[in-house]
Amino acid sequence: MTAPAATAGTATRNEGRPWKATAVTGLLLLPAALWYFLLLVAPLFIVVVFSFGEKARNGGYAPAFSFENYGEVLERAEPFFASLRLASAGTLLTLLVGLPLAYFIATRAGRHKGVLVLLLVVPFWTSFLIRAYSWLITLGPRGAAGFFQDTFGDPAFRILGTELGVLIGMTYGYLPLMIFPLYVTLERMDRTLIEASKDLGAGRFATFRQITLPIILPGVITGSILVFIPMMGEYVIPAILGYGRTFLIGNALVLDFLEARNWPAGSAKAVGLIALMLVTITFYLWFLNRGRQTRDVSVL
Repeated sequence: MTAPAATAGTATRNEGRPWKATAVTGLLLLPAALWYFLLLVAPLFIVVVFSFGEKARNGGYAPAFSFENYGEVLERAEPFFASLRLASAGTLLTLLVGLPLAYFIATRAGRHKGVLVLLLVVPFWTSFLIRAYSWLITLGPRGAAGFFQDTFGDPAFRILGTELGVLIGMTYGYLPLMIFPLYVTLERMDRTLIEASKDLGAGRFATFRQITLPIILPGVITGSILVFIPMMGEYVIPAILGYGRTFLIGNALVLDFLEARNWPAGSAKAVGLIALMLVTITFYLWFLNRGRQTRDVSVL
């Protein structure tokens, strides 16, 4: 009689523990949940509400329910396409530049690894605005543009005020955000896998495609998202290096919210920007996962 009673008591205590664990977990997550709601969900909800309103007489927001702002977004979608084009090109360019550099630091730098990582961090100690202004000299008539003008004899050649100049500035500004995730994944990579691949007769390209690329894929995804999202909403670099001629969605948002004070139109553009980024990132993740599954099947 004693053994069944003890067993029943133990079962009763075990049944009560999950509730206690759930309550403690919920209590620990409550501050983060409130922080998330106040700083992300609530502002996003306000923006969505504003997007259906109309401009007040003196600027700002007036309550209404209209799809006119979204119709304007569809009619004037060029800033979205320009931002998507430059952000995609900038993400690809940072990947092409950052991957060899991250690979070299992680596998070939040796005892100089810490110094090189520090050199990547140093630009973050300087204001982003100052770093953007420094490219005015580098790409201006006394810099790269002047060199190409003298070399090809074309006085009309220029880099500043074009999408090329904006792309160079964006790539430089967000390059470390691509390098660090790649460096972390490459640093943790098991080198014996590469040695085994070479011992089995695989070439460098085959080893990279079948071994290195699947391992660093999480770093590629993380770095691409970290770079793509801020590039889509970039405003400072197009305003400085583009001379205002490269009009991206970030410039349109500043124009609506700060200058025209048309908050509903700006809110509709912001909602459209968020939707565009969600669709693009979802397709990007789907494409990478599909490619990874294809590689796994080919290996088997």
